[in-house]
Amino acid sequence: EATGVYHEALVYYLHEQGFTIFMANPGKAKKYAESIGLTHKTDKSDAAMLSYYGEEQPQDIRLWQPEAPEVRELKSLMRRLSALEKDRQREHNRLESCEISDTSDRVRQSLHEMITVIEVEIEKLKQNIDEHINRHPPLKKNRKLLESIKGIGEVMSRELTYLFAAKRFKTAKQVAAYMGLIPKMKESGKIKGYTALSKTGPAHLRAKLYMAAVTAKQHNPDIRRQYERLLAAGKTKMSALGAAMRKLVQVCFGVVKNQSEFQVQTA
Repeated sequence: EATGVYHEALVYYLHEQGFTIFMANPGKAKKYAESIGLTHKTDKSDAAMLSYYGEEQPQDIRLWQPEAPEVRELKSLMRRLSALEKDRQREHNRLESCEISDTSDRVRQSLHEMITVIEVEIEKLKQNIDEHINRHPPLKKNRKLLESIKGIGEVMSRELTYLFAAKRFKTAKQVAAYMGLIPKMKESGKIKGYTALSKTGPAHLRAKLYMAAVTAKQHNPDIRRQYERLLAAGKTKMSALGAAMRKLVQVCFGVVKNQSEFQVQTA
C-alpha cells in the first residue's frame, strides 16, 4: 500500500529480488477495510486486510513496474516544482492577509523577500525540467505533440509530458477518470439528472487544466464548438467548461498515443 514516498525504496528493492508487486490504492484499501468491518488498525490487521484485498483483485490486474530512470528524474523535478508553487501561493495568501491587517513592515518585507526567492527557484526548476525533457527524444517529441493542440501551452505540456510518461494509461477514459473529470451522477428524491465532476486525483493538475480549457474554448475550434453546443442545450457554463476539460485531456492522450500532431476536426 503506497504511503507518500516511503514505499518507493521498498518496491524497487522487491522488484530487483524478483517479486511480483501490486500497488494498492490507499483510499480504496481503506474503504475495503471499512466494508469488511475492520475496527482496529494495527500492523497485523493492516497486513491481513491487504492480503484479502489483493486476493479479491481481478486476474488481469495491472502490476507495478519500475519507471525508466529519466522518468524517475522527471518525477523528482516535478514534485519539487509543485511543492514550491504551493509554498509561493501560501506566502501570497499571508501577504494578502497582511495587507488588510495591522502588520509590521518587517513582516511584509520578509514575505516579499521569500516570494522573490521562491519565484527565482521556480524559474530555475522549470528550466531544469525543460532541459531534461529536451535531452530525451521520446519526452521531447511528446511535448511537441502536446503543444500542437491549441490551448496547451508550456505549463500544461510540461505536466502532461510527465503524466503520460509516468502513468500507463490504455484509454482516454482512464486519463479523464484519473484526473477527476468524469461526470458523477447525483440523484436524491426529486433531484434528478444532476451531475458533477468526480474531482478525484491530483487537484493541482486539474486546476492547471481548467486554465488551459478556458483558453481552448476561445482558440481551439473543436473545443469551442463543443462548449457552444452544450450552452445551447441548456448546460451551465461550469458544466460546459468541465466537458471542455475532459475533451481537451482526451485529445492530449490521443496525440501522444497516435504520435501525430493535432488536426482540427471541425469543418
